[in-house]
Amino acid sequence: MSTVGHSIFELENLTLQRGITLPRAEIAYQTYGRLADDKSNVILYPTSYGAQHYDTEWLIGPGRVLDPTDWFIIIPNMFTNGLSTSPSNIVAPFGPDRYPLFTHWDNVHAQERLLTEVFGIERIALAYGWSMGAQQALHWGAIFPDRVERICSVCSSARTSVHNQLFLQGVRVALTGDPHWQGDHFSAHPVRGLRAMGRVYAGWAMSQAFYREKLYEGVGFNSLEDFLVRSWEANFLRRDAHDLLASLDTWQASDISDNDIYQGDLARALGAITAKTIVMPSKTDLYFTPEDSALDAAQMPNAEFRSIESIWGHRAGNPSQNPEDEAALRQAVEDLLKD
Repeated sequence: MSTVGHSIFELENLTLQRGITLPRAEIAYQTYGRLADDKSNVILYPTSYGAQHYDTEWLIGPGRVLDPTDWFIIIPNMFTNGLSTSPSNIVAPFGPDRYPLFTHWDNVHAQERLLTEVFGIERIALAYGWSMGAQQALHWGAIFPDRVERICSVCSSARTSVHNQLFLQGVRVALTGDPHWQGDHFSAHPVRGLRAMGRVYAGWAMSQAFYREKLYEGVGFNSLEDFLVRSWEANFLRRDAHDLLASLDTWQASDISDNDIYQGDLARALGAITAKTIVMPSKTDLYFTPEDSALDAAQMPNAEFRSIESIWGHRAGNPSQNPEDEAALRQAVEDLLKD
């Protein structure tokens, strides 16, 4: 699928949730399919950690999880991912050594402006997301409950848990352990730190059973080392390390109730999500656990808890190499949209 010529939405004097105003900010986005005349066929599909729209658009296509034959799909790249405003491209007086915290409140409000100002869209038929993308989908449901009809939240949470915070701290320490780390920025591309980060991430993102069964051998890798080097290390080496750190900040700050509307009351924020929702964890996800997802779903008035029965861990929610898990995601979306 072609991603050439993605579009840019510019926002002037954007005031972020934590009080910093950016003279100029940008949201990079890509669209798929045709917007219906009544604008009733919109699917919003935000990006996940370390991903840009072309990394996750594999599931868009006829017969795939998100089908552009009937639906108009928009992927907004979240702040900090290197295409939208990020430490690597932010304008002065900010830079890689001085950038603000971007929260999902900021992402969702910028996306709302994109939808209304560029497309005249007032309602979303489905907010679909995986991992940090699903965090944004849940924020949409809580912040704009009357504008989101359905949510498919895959391998995510309404608030980043304490255990998840510890995982993210480990990733941060691995990356900033690079000798180029200067305390507030990297003086050069931190190859050693990014490789270490990739290996820490690989141990958490896939389940114990995935490694025991050596499933990496069935998807093009000759050994565990081959999998770690060509998949995980390579994935992070292509990114700007400051952007990855800023995205960690966003992830750690993720909480649908951390705003003036709900003032930290997570139960009230979850209860306000009226959209028909499927909360869909992976049975073997090590940091967005099914137990946490079940607690979220139980407090949402129109939510179904539906686990992905997979040993692919967190990556069961982005199964580009696993047709069985893709079929489970496709079925969930079909069930949500059949009305």
